[in-house]
Amino acid sequence: MAVLNPLLDATLTIGGVPILWREIIGNVFGLASAYGGMKRVVWAWPVGIIGNLLLFTVFLGGVFHTPQNLDLYGQAGRQVMFLCVSLYGWWQWSSAKRRGVRECQDVDPARSIVSEPEAVQPHWASAKQRIGMIIFAVLATAICAAIFQALGSWGPWADAWIFVGSMLATFGMARGWTEFWLIWIAVDIVGVPLLLSAGYYPSAALYIFYAAFVLWGFFTWLKVQREA
Repeated sequence: MAVLNPLLDATLTIGGVPILWREIIGNVFGLASAYGGMKRVVWAWPVGIIGNLLLFTVFLGGVFHTPQNLDLYGQAGRQVMFLCVSLYGWWQWSSAKRRGVRECQDVDPARSIVSEPEAVQPHWASAKQRIGMIIFAVLATAICAAIFQALGSWGPWADAWIFVGSMLATFGMARGWTEFWLIWIAVDIVGVPLLLSAGYYPSAALYIFYAAFVLWGFFTWLKVQREA
């Protein structure tokens, strides 16, 4: 652990406020993953996993003694959730991509090089799936808020929705549901005030940027969906 301390403790001071480099780097990886998700390429998932591992140590500030020294169990827990769902998404998109390559080769077996197909085709969730997402969002947020409050999380209700909303959005991305972009907007609306008040400024700034980015992603997926 002594070897890792310089990396874990490295900070950048802006306006007299120390900011962890791993928070900055972790969010950069998260942004790269979101861009890859918009482009529907498989590498979006492993890149996101790297960011998840870094940000997990950031949001357990009381455990890893960050400058904020605050524990946001929802934010930390969602990094673990991201990692698990990202493994599923990585497998899901990789399988879809391999099927696409085989279909291209079946159309023209003489082709030794085929264009790389997108990993997923955007589509709306069904009415039943939407109702299921709403019910899950309400119940899971209430349950997680109670758990996080018992653990001593800072801002348990906002923390709980960010955790649950991120779970739904990531799962929706893996399934190719266009609605997942809209769920991210709802997460950003709650996340920005929470992170600003907790002093996680790079993460808050990235959430603000995400708000514009996810709108771009939503209309990009919507255009692809309509063309298909």
